[in-house]
Amino acid sequence: MTVDATADLYDQHLESLQCCETQFRNYGGRPAFHGPATTVRCFQDNALLKSILSTAGNGGVLVVDGGGSLHTALMGDLIGQLGVDNGWAGIVINGAVRDTALLADMDLGVKALGSIPRKSAKTGAGERDAVITFGGATFTTGDHVWCDADGVVALPV
Repeated sequence: MTVDATADLYDQHLESLQCCETQFRNYGGRPAFHGPATTVRCFQDNALLKSILSTAGNGGVLVVDGGGSLHTALMGDLIGQLGVDNGWAGIVINGAVRDTALLADMDLGVKALGSIPRKSAKTGAGERDAVITFGGATFTTGDHVWCDADGVVALPV
């Protein structure tokens, strides 16, 4: 899969491109990925995230606003495998992950703030298709998102 470089996309679109300033780390086995966004807002609870990744991803990118929390992991190897099995290109998490050695072997892009072994709650709290903002960028379901070693950008629909 060829992915346009985020720096080239920025040069082409300039300020019409949302450029996320958050300094994510790569955790997945796919270092560059892109696709249409599905957004979710959830704080220290990953039941909604798991539910979404259990559906057909069609090469999409799940963008998760976890409030920047590093207290619990919103995704680990089991939820990551759901993403692989259901055709998601990748996941961007404004929060933490766990099982990082296993995530690194998956054909899935994973960007997150950090890692922690503590698992999250599973009550289903959160909101799907929310307009979310972090790192100075706003993400809406349907935007096209690109991720690589330089960062995360989105082109609004």
